[in-house]
Amino acid sequence: MYPAELVKPMREDLTNVGFEELQTADAVDSALAKSGTTLVVVNSVCGCAAANARPGARMSLQNSKRPDHIVTVFAGVDKEAVEKAREYMVPFPPSSPSMALFKDGELVHMLERHHIEGRPAELIAENLIDAYNEHC
Repeated sequence: MYPAELVKPMREDLTNVGFEELQTADAVDSALAKSGTTLVVVNSVCGCAAANARPGARMSLQNSKRPDHIVTVFAGVDKEAVEKAREYMVPFPPSSPSMALFKDGELVHMLERHHIEGRPAELIAENLIDAYNEHC
């Protein structure tokens, strides 16, 4: 597990723009039980999270259509919440960072690490925006 002071700015990169931080399995269950659409960002300390995933997630929210709820769990920090979130992401294997869009609790769009790593934030935002336009 990473020290809280190390991950604080990485958490705030998303919470400062409105993402709700989920730190327990119950919080994940509650978030995904809500009606409407929910974007779940599995945050991490890796470079592709800093350079691509978090900026892409933030940019995607500038779209006219966006998820009803935006939440995040932190890999390597919030173990219980991340494990629970990943249960909802089956059949996709665990990866971080990653992003999943749910509609009424059902997975409708997934971005795995291999979709994020090495791709510019703008491309990630565009991918998410396409999903928002279809499902939100």
